[in-house]
Amino acid sequence: MARQRPEPMQVVKHRRDAALNAIVDGVPFIRFLNIAFDRRGDELTGVLNFDEKLIGNPLLPALHGGVTAAFLEVTAVITLSWEYFLPSIESGELDADAIVKDESIRFPKTVDFTVDYLRSGLPRDAYARAFVSRSGRRYASVRVEAWQDNHARPYAQASGHFLMPQPKAKDS
Repeated sequence: MARQRPEPMQVVKHRRDAALNAIVDGVPFIRFLNIAFDRRGDELTGVLNFDEKLIGNPLLPALHGGVTAAFLEVTAVITLSWEYFLPSIESGELDADAIVKDESIRFPKTVDFTVDYLRSGLPRDAYARAFVSRSGRRYASVRVEAWQDNHARPYAQASGHFLMPQPKAKDS
């Protein structure tokens, strides 16, 4: 029996990038807010690219609290989805086209999400990273931190609970 050669790392890297882009680009709200994700290995950092439309208080000026909350929640859901789909992406079982087109592929659903606003978000790019505290078959718990100039000084943080996707039941 012939031994299968491992795929070149460039193929796996391309597959990961294509899948991440499909997950992110498939959500119009993420595109509207101009949120991108920087992937280094298996670690994701959300990037909220600044735009004047994101200002909530023009007198300060400060980012709108709803934009901050949405950015944190999007980062949590995308990170959780990424960790959930990564084994299937790396094995080649799941490709970017399937993520966008296959209706049986489901994403985590928010059960509750609590945001702590620590200081005003300044009119500049913001970054966020989510940490999956627990992920089981039905439920996941995630915490998220957002910062701007200094990672050690977050301007907002959040925690959330998510319902994990269940395989679609097959019709008999």
